[in-house]
Amino acid sequence: MNIDDIKTIGVLGGGLMGQGISQSAILAGYKVICRDLKDEIIAKTKDNVANGRFGLAGGVQRGKLTQEQADQALARFTVSTKVEDLKEVDFMIEAIGGTTGVMEDKGVKIKVFGEMDKVVKKEAIFASNTSFFTIADLAAVTNRKDRFIGMHFFSPANVMKGCEVIWTADVMPEVIEITMELGRRWGKVPVKVKDIPGDTGFIGNRVYRALRLEANKIVEEGLATAEDIDTVMTTGFNWPVGPLGMGRGARGGWK
Repeated sequence: MNIDDIKTIGVLGGGLMGQGISQSAILAGYKVICRDLKDEIIAKTKDNVANGRFGLAGGVQRGKLTQEQADQALARFTVSTKVEDLKEVDFMIEAIGGTTGVMEDKGVKIKVFGEMDKVVKKEAIFASNTSFFTIADLAAVTNRKDRFIGMHFFSPANVMKGCEVIWTADVMPEVIEITMELGRRWGKVPVKVKDIPGDTGFIGNRVYRALRLEANKIVEEGLATAEDIDTVMTTGFNWPVGPLGMGRGARGGWK
């Protein structure tokens, strides 16, 4: 197994993250099949990849892509509601959001991985874009723990360069390297992160959580306003946005 064996990418979930992941892959020359539950969802997924705020049409307008490159990329993108359409993918990424008010639902992810393990060819690598769930717990419901890994992108996934590759004790070393190289080919800067129990998250969200907790504590103690904290961090540490500004919807919010 090597990186050149990866030709077709399956993406589970056509929301914001699934759209960004799909767009990164098709721009890098990969065929992508994105699956979601309803026709109206996948229609919106395809339209957003083509014409959304961070879509291909905007890339052409900004001079980042030629029209020919955009057309070729979109031709590599397929959307579907049928699970069987993913049976021959080489690398499947789960990017399923949670129910209303919940960013992610671990139970849903576990259920879906168990089902997809029976559908997708056994040689395929499975990955989860989860922000914080322990990867080994998701892999445990499959018969491919040696080919199961975390691949956490940041939002919007086709814009942000960060990519956390979370490896378990069971995963094969070549799967880690394939995933790292896949990230690089998609224009990302991947880093390896060791999987641990407890659903504690990985690098980005753990550090960000600590920052937010301390910043909120300063506000609660009446030492400074949220705006003052963000000002200190942007002007004193040259951050592009402060820790509390991120939570007010700054571009590149944490997912």
